[in-house]
Amino acid sequence: QVQLVESGGGLVQPGGSLRLSCATSGFTFRNYAMTWYRQGPGKERELVAAIGNIGGSTNYVDSVKGRFTISRDNAKKTVYLQMNSLKPEDTAVYYCSAVQGASRYWGQGTQVTVSS
Repeated sequence: QVQLVESGGGLVQPGGSLRLSCATSGFTFRNYAMTWYRQGPGKERELVAAIGNIGGSTNYVDSVKGRFTISRDNAKKTVYLQMNSLKPEDTAVYYCSAVQGASRYWGQGTQVTVSS
């Protein structure tokens, strides 16, 4: 059974940091690119960051470049999203997703709220 379980979300003040984790099981993690998406209130889901299956290549949406860092640990089958200098507009439900060709798996999401 495929599982992706996000954790690490919560309430943080503007300028603060959070580290999201996505622990996976049930598929060959090292063969999949891993991505983080988010969906803010009244907004469409957007791709935030992606990392290749070997971990050498990363991509970010412009709005988080220089603030967020995606990384993965293939031994632990876990992907991370380090989020620094958080802004109120980063408030969203964050989802991790595994992708390989037409195959894609999703987690259930974790809420991140940036507010004073």
